[in-house]
Amino acid sequence: MIRSEDGRTPLFRLLGLVTALALLAAACGSSSDEAGSDAAAGNDVGAEEAAGDDGAGDDGAEDDAVVSGETITLGYSAWPGWFPLAVAEEQGLFAEAGVNVELVFFADYLGSLDAMAAGQLDGNTQTLNDTMFGVAAGDEQVIVVTNDNSAGNDAIICDESVTSIEDLAGRTVAAEAGVVDHFLLLQGLNSVGLTEADVDFRGVLTDAAAAAFAAGEFDCVGVFAPFTVQALERPGSKVLFSSADFPGTISDHIVVTPELIAERPEDVQKLVDAWYLTLEWIEANPDEALAIMSAAAELTPEEYAELAGGTRIFTAEEALASFGDADDVSSLMFVAELINPFLVESGLTEQEAPLDGLFDGSFTQAYVEAAG
Repeated sequence: MIRSEDGRTPLFRLLGLVTALALLAAACGSSSDEAGSDAAAGNDVGAEEAAGDDGAGDDGAEDDAVVSGETITLGYSAWPGWFPLAVAEEQGLFAEAGVNVELVFFADYLGSLDAMAAGQLDGNTQTLNDTMFGVAAGDEQVIVVTNDNSAGNDAIICDESVTSIEDLAGRTVAAEAGVVDHFLLLQGLNSVGLTEADVDFRGVLTDAAAAAFAAGEFDCVGVFAPFTVQALERPGSKVLFSSADFPGTISDHIVVTPELIAERPEDVQKLVDAWYLTLEWIEANPDEALAIMSAAAELTPEEYAELAGGTRIFTAEEALASFGDADDVSSLMFVAELINPFLVESGLTEQEAPLDGLFDGSFTQAYVEAAG
């Protein structure tokens, strides 16, 4: 049972439907029945057999699935690239991969970052820039999965009086301070030679910011889907710019502690295996996946069609490539080296985040090799 950190029902699970729509086109289409064997660090960490090449697994984990190790507590929040985790839980795919996972839903994304920094979680779903923000502050975190790139589902939305980024000067702009849409705002301002000092920035939690903007309280707001839908209910409002204008700079990940990797590499491998097993299951069972997610959302699939292209889910091969070296935004290291000075110059951090050990693609490598 997914539980919320603050005891609230995870209503924002609705985004899972968007994920499923996107996955139909983007998810990895082939795998072996023993994905994840021969894991990183020289350990034999093979995943349990999947339910079959046709994706059968409607009854959840197999009765004889062997689940080893202590529970991994994994936080996640409302974002299309992370809601396959809800499918993994409901369909027993963590158990099928052989790992105990307790999902903790955070209606407040910032709360998940705080819980990870405080050592209350073994892992969390986070953006690259937010992870680097934590690492720069002294937290020890390692990225083991690249889920997706934001391709428009993070946006700066303004009223009809703001027609250009230059028009933001002197305007009230609300966003959740220190997290991804604040970062997007700073990127946009920087692109025209402005800084946060040139606007009247208001730090407001994402859900509250969207509601307040829709009610006419601010000139602009920075929010992510599905809060973009709520913000755009304001008459005359529009997207001024979005993550689509800064491709590759907002990536989303599963992040774990170095201790979890050092002490339980086999279970980390199985966690990564479970992620890709879930993508395969969604691709093979699109109707059932949509039913699971739309039921949680209490919305229709049609209401999510406009959001489906705003998050680009990575296949295992694409995710593996992101851990490699390249001189463009397809490389996580390349993007991190762009983000680091920006975080300091924008005042979000006092020093750059150390990048040594931040990315560990060995678990994805092991999965890809086993899947052939």
